[in-house]
Amino acid sequence: MVYEKLGEQVFGTPGKIIVFGSTSLQNTGAMLSYLFIVKNELPAAIKFLMGKDDAFVAWYVDGRFLVVAVTFLIILPLCLLKNLGYLGYTSGFSLTCMVFFLIVVIYKKFELSCPFLDRNGTNATFPNVSFGTEACRPKYVTFNSKSVYALPTIAFAFVCHPSVLPIYSELKDHSQKRMQMVTKISFFAMFVMYFLTAIFGYLTFYELVQSDLLHKYQNKDDILVLTVRVAVIVAVILTVPVLFFTVRSSIFELARKTKFHLCRHIVVTLILLMIINLLVIFIPSMKDIFGVVGATSANMLIFILPSSLYLKITHQDGSKLIQRIWASLFLALGILFSMVSIPLVIYDWVHSRHTTEGQ
Repeated sequence: MVYEKLGEQVFGTPGKIIVFGSTSLQNTGAMLSYLFIVKNELPAAIKFLMGKDDAFVAWYVDGRFLVVAVTFLIILPLCLLKNLGYLGYTSGFSLTCMVFFLIVVIYKKFELSCPFLDRNGTNATFPNVSFGTEACRPKYVTFNSKSVYALPTIAFAFVCHPSVLPIYSELKDHSQKRMQMVTKISFFAMFVMYFLTAIFGYLTFYELVQSDLLHKYQNKDDILVLTVRVAVIVAVILTVPVLFFTVRSSIFELARKTKFHLCRHIVVTLILLMIINLLVIFIPSMKDIFGVVGATSANMLIFILPSSLYLKITHQDGSKLIQRIWASLFLALGILFSMVSIPLVIYDWVHSRHTTEGQ
């Protein structure tokens, strides 16, 4: 029921360590990205509720303070739960919040037909940027510095492999058929939500769209945008404990401490949350997380590890030749993905640093 155990049975201790490193990096990156959203969005929501503008500065609306407060007041109690099954209700509610987010993004596309231009045809939203109506015409194929992070981000978004075995163990009357149904429904639902959010987000802001889509809605008095901000914050806060369970169980499995011990459970939880908070405070942007994690651990978990494990397990089974060929092609795709993505991410880092120093 633990991914690390599968890696150990097939490849021995090196396999266990590789699986542990990949799953831990992936889930830690996901938790960091969610807490980044809390750090960026919660201050704006609180300022709006207080009737303050963005220029208002106080320690209690500092994103760094708020992310630490949320972690230890809300996330910590959920992470201290013994079983993953209790989080099914919070996960369902967080999914509902993200559906609401998608509905608002679609609605805003039709409300803001061309958000940059006012009735006189001038740039009302971004007065320091010069462009005309052609800015609101979609480009179906485009390449820029953000394109480097496209594949790693997609890989990052669809990794659920470390959570499959814990979820399987929590299923009532669990079986391979029931798990396949859960997997197909989950992947289809997430693909539709990601795809529609990306399409309508781009068709709202076009070339000026940002990785943090909510920051592009400039009207600070918009109650609907505020509501969706709060919904997204709630969704990501309630998702963090699910990922945290997998990281903590991986650490216990690596240390061979699988029997529940309350004191150890609490101490490890506190230490991990403190490390995660420090990373959230000091890492500059989510783009760096998506690039590194997507090109490394996400690639390992989606392409390389599953195909390698399958090929090793079936190496003497001649009846599975076709499946082994597909697995080999999958493995080759993962290796090619690494060879392309990792150098591009490193190049973008070096180029961005030189650009910043030149300015």
